[in-house]
Amino acid sequence: MGSHAAAKRRRPIVSGALGVTLLAALLCVPSAGGAPVSADACRTGDTEMPRGDCGPFWQVLAEDFNGDRVPLGAFSDCDHHADTSGAYCAGLTGTYRDNWWAYPTGWRDTANDRARDVVGVYHPEDTVSVGAAANGDGRMRVRMWRPADGGPVHAAAVVPRAVMQMKYGKYSARIKVTKQAAGYKSAWLHYGGGCEMDHPEGEWTGSLSAFHHPCGGGAQGSFHGADDWTEWHTVSTEWTPGTVRFFVDGRERGRDTRGVPDRPLSWVLQNESALEGPGAAPGSSAQLEITWVTAYAYGWK
Repeated sequence: MGSHAAAKRRRPIVSGALGVTLLAALLCVPSAGGAPVSADACRTGDTEMPRGDCGPFWQVLAEDFNGDRVPLGAFSDCDHHADTSGAYCAGLTGTYRDNWWAYPTGWRDTANDRARDVVGVYHPEDTVSVGAAANGDGRMRVRMWRPADGGPVHAAAVVPRAVMQMKYGKYSARIKVTKQAAGYKSAWLHYGGGCEMDHPEGEWTGSLSAFHHPCGGGAQGSFHGADDWTEWHTVSTEWTPGTVRFFVDGRERGRDTRGVPDRPLSWVLQNESALEGPGAAPGSSAQLEITWVTAYAYGWK
């Protein structure tokens, strides 16, 4: 779940050849050719970044990180128009300054509100970078770490500016934890006004899950997504009027229709100190890599 301090609906029965096709898409089962059919609106389950509009969604962001390199230190001076669509990091340049923001240095992570022994403070300047992997693939890297002297975890929350304060939409990314250590987690989320949708969420040494906290209260919806953060996964959230759906690797892992937000919210790629289990050890670090991110606005068609 996310915060910062300053600092099942029944599916209709279908029949015939068309029904079999639709049902296969919903369940992400193999097609006649043997390949799995993704259940999400853009068929987003493969390794390739999807491009173009799909269903009721039109693409407003497609980032594969194959452009300019962004070294450590560039995600700095981010306290400009914070938490608004005008937010920016003055340390960034070019398209990255246009397209990305991060929680400013000094904002406290969620663990600070949970009386945890180990808490975190956002430091995008020394945790976030963009560059090529050994195979040439461009990636955003989030390397969180705890100082050897035992101070707070250096955490990171990055925000695509194109979908800040946007109502409804589709949000997808391909991610992998490339270095594990106890005490680090993600909670990528939309939240505000008593509403919250988290996907993916979980300690990096555990499993991926999705959570929906209905607007106005009520029991949270909890949905298991995948067992292991250290495998590549494609994660997607589809948020439409009255429904939120969560997908991992093309399979629908859960949906909820209770108290779904109907107000503009930002998509926050939040990574922070753990809320469960052991805290990060002094001198430890862990790393998440993102090979692409896409986002879509929602429109009636």
